[in-house]
Amino acid sequence: MDGVAGILVGFVSFFIPPVGVALLAGCGADLLINILLTIWIWFPGVIHAFYLLFVYYDRREQYKIGLPPMGRAPFVYSEKIQSGGMAYRRY
Repeated sequence: MDGVAGILVGFVSFFIPPVGVALLAGCGADLLINILLTIWIWFPGVIHAFYLLFVYYDRREQYKIGLPPMGRAPFVYSEKIQSGGMAYRRY
């Protein structure tokens, strides 16, 4: 299910970058930055959205194999994206 969700969020992020960022990070600094980038010129907003999408799914895969990332990803302010959505789960 992760692959299908990632493809759908990527598709939405390509056409409307702030919606894709809102789905991943919620309402916060990352969303504000993406809105400003998208208003300025559309393409930087798309690059930012895909960068956040990459960091989210990369961190998610690292947590799944048991290797949590050592440092914070640069230019990412959402804890949900920094942890790949795995920090708040209890197994």
